[in-house]
Amino acid sequence: MPEAFASAVIPARVTKVWRVVRDFGGLATWQPAVADCVLSDVQAPDRVGCVRTLSMADGETVVESLLALNDHSRSLTYGIVSSPYPVQCYRATMRVLPLTATDETFVGWSVNFDCDQAHADELARNFRTDIFTAGLRGLACRCYTL
Repeated sequence: MPEAFASAVIPARVTKVWRVVRDFGGLATWQPAVADCVLSDVQAPDRVGCVRTLSMADGETVVESLLALNDHSRSLTYGIVSSPYPVQCYRATMRVLPLTATDETFVGWSVNFDCDQAHADELARNFRTDIFTAGLRGLACRCYTL
């Protein structure tokens, strides 16, 4: 099962960063790869089972479902329902942790997925670089402006 992981230190308090990350319907406010994010059926953005439709900056559409959200551990997990990516069983998790010595925040973003072995390395690299790393930079900018 291929994996990808990216992380960043965000120069903001953990409560601020978690407030932005836990809003499952707010991804377009900080993820540069996402042009628009719409929740289906006006669902609460923190309800497990909530579905969001992402209009990607490249014109593609991705539909994702919130699988878990834990305020105590500051983590959320989501899966892809449908996308143009040749993946199955896509399950991504974001974890938000305080750096107590500096009042900053560590964010880790990981994914496991199934795919044809011929595409595994390229997909893992694209998720890590184009989605997660770029998204974490956008998250840092968003948290800085709040």
